[in-house]
Amino acid sequence: MTDVVIILGSKSDKEVARKATEVFDRFGIEYTITVASAHRTPARLAEIIETAHKTDVKAFIAIAGLSAHLPGVVASSTIKPVIGVPVNSALDGIDALLSIAQMPTGIPVACVGIGRGDNAAILAVQLLAVENGELAEKLSNYRKELVEMIEKDAESLMDELVTEGRAAS
Repeated sequence: MTDVVIILGSKSDKEVARKATEVFDRFGIEYTITVASAHRTPARLAEIIETAHKTDVKAFIAIAGLSAHLPGVVASSTIKPVIGVPVNSALDGIDALLSIAQMPTGIPVACVGIGRGDNAAILAVQLLAVENGELAEKLSNYRKELVEMIEKDAESLMDELVTEGRAAS
């Protein structure tokens, strides 16, 4: 069973997708990943979505730059959650961000930051954790790790500043 389908608008988006797959691997989320263009391969995209529905997919992640219509087209073809990831390919990715975020009434797409495949995956994990206590616990532990990481960074920074004689008293 596939939990999440990741669709890239172009193979050049693979580094953004890799961020998502690393998160899914960590949490044990089943996913598939493929490339389809909303404009150049609409029949392929429709087939991917139809096949995903047969596997009881829980969510889609659509990664796209430029006009970034991919997430919206996916959302128009499913009632499953769609998470859009804008890619920095022109106008510093702002064009893609706005294309994903500005969806019409009734066809929402969740939108994460430019290039943030990792946050798209975390959002998908949060959606899946709503009905999965084990996954919710893993997510809670992950959040605790983030807190510990920041606390260690703060301590390390203070140690460095003290060593340099620049720490505030």
